[in-house]
Amino acid sequence: MGPIMSAETRLAEKLSELGLDMPPAPEPKGLYRPLVVVGDMAYTSGHLPVDAAGRLVTGRVGDDVDIPTATHAALLTGLSILATLRGELGSLDRIRRLVKLLGAVNGTAEFTEQPAVINGCSQLLADIFGPDAGIAARSAIGVASLPLGVPVEIEAVFQVEV
Repeated sequence: MGPIMSAETRLAEKLSELGLDMPPAPEPKGLYRPLVVVGDMAYTSGHLPVDAAGRLVTGRVGDDVDIPTATHAALLTGLSILATLRGELGSLDRIRRLVKLLGAVNGTAEFTEQPAVINGCSQLLADIFGPDAGIAARSAIGVASLPLGVPVEIEAVFQVEV
């Protein structure tokens, strides 16, 4: 077995594999902090899907957004969460484990595939932090609308090294 790769190395490899660039850490869209650390726990605010240029992905799943596009939006949301963590903590290598993930999907009343959409973020975090530390308790819920018309909003709780 080879050397254990750091989360930062796995992220760089995943970005290369996907042909993506890291988005900028998002600026708050209201009166809140993107990340609050209490003891060894880090709580993210809800993050939205942005591309590397900082543009929001918008739309409603089951209407003008299909499942693959929404799943990719969830992956981009996961990258946004990682950008916030990296910016606030200095390195993703301070993450011990993902504890909880909550994903909200802006979908039509008939849309019921919320877990499949949020898997875009869940798979990214599992790839970055590994199958033990990167898979957590999770909820995926459907909502009638989300801020700025995005298809997904995701928040997470991580245990971190202090």
